Amino acid sequence: MNITKSYVAKSVERMRPSGIRKFFDLAATMEGVVSLGVGEPDFVTTWSVREAAINSLERGFTSYTANAGLIALRTEIARYMSERFHVEYAPKEEIIVTVGASQALDIAMRAVTDPGDEIIVVEPCFVSYAPLVELAGGRAVTIGTTGETGFKLQPEQLEAAITAKTKAVLLCYPNNPTGTQLEREDLELIADIVRKHDLLVIADEIYAELAYDQPHTSIAALDGMRERTILINGFSKGFAMTGWRLGFTCAPKEISSAMLKIHQYAMMCASTPAQYAAIEALQHGMGDVESMKKDYRRRRNYMVQSFKEIGLDCHLPGGAFYVFPSIQSTGLTSEQFAEQLLLEEKVAVVPGSVFGEGGEGYIRCSYASSMSQLQEAVKRISRFLDKQKGRAI
Repeated sequence: MNITKSYVAKSVERMRPSGIRKFFDLAATMEGVVSLGVGEPDFVTTWSVREAAINSLERGFTSYTANAGLIALRTEIARYMSERFHVEYAPKEEIIVTVGASQALDIAMRAVTDPGDEIIVVEPCFVSYAPLVELAGGRAVTIGTTGETGFKLQPEQLEAAITAKTKAVLLCYPNNPTGTQLEREDLELIADIVRKHDLLVIADEIYAELAYDQPHTSIAALDGMRERTILINGFSKGFAMTGWRLGFTCAPKEISSAMLKIHQYAMMCASTPAQYAAIEALQHGMGDVESMKKDYRRRRNYMVQSFKEIGLDCHLPGGAFYVFPSIQSTGLTSEQFAEQLLLEEKVAVVPGSVFGEGGEGYIRCSYASSMSQLQEAVKRISRFLDKQKGRAI
């Protein structure tokens, strides 16, 4: 029998594949590539954290946990959020342990989005945000930030984007891909507008531990914002635990209960050994977090200075582990630049355009690599730029 129709959901048919993967699938087929692409720490998870997972297996802790996660872990998360970011959550009712921050974002979006709701997404941003809104039945309304403002969301932009259908604003600071961090004063202006229009904030704070020039301020810690914020965080970036796939949500009881229902049906619970590892990370791993952050700061300063020296404008990112230099002076689109750089000099970067229209004219470069790799990448990019100048003559 011939199949004469497509059984794929229309929302999925319309969805574009991840623009990040395109270049790294190509890079994987090439020898000698220096990758500045994937947002993954080059540090190995701290030994005591790995040992805690091994110990949990040796003790036979291989069953499901509670859907929301081990209460011991949720208690540690509550302590962590209070001590580090000055916001209080009830472990039993307001915290859910998830399979990475990605799943946390998914259940958050589905828990609050009705068909036709508008969710404001600030670009450049992580590639999954708008698709997750669409999959939840909502409409992503994008706001583009620019290099002139250091890629900071401007209050007047937010005010102008709000309509009667707006349900929530999705924020990510420190930001992927730009590394931009918002100061408390910036967040207060945004919070004023959110409260005025009775909106939710979905705050992706996965890079909160990687804030270099000042401590991270969580928008949930501002007056009147805890009850209207779904906070997303996890262990992948700050604790170098990407492969463990462990994140968490913090939100008021009503919203947490809604997210937990989705989590129960879709995922059951996060990995048990990973949860025991996370308890150890929160109890004894903060010294390693600070050590990694110190090294990232050194790499950040090197990359920003190096790009300026070879002729690429680059703002100083306040957090995460990305720089977002402008390549507009080359006359190439960001995709052309990334593709030619990979083919000619074997350096893998991500074109800024995959992060939204505001990312065109930029490239994302991760400095979660060794200093020797970063130095080699800069040398190759400099050589590539010299060849571009020669072609323009």
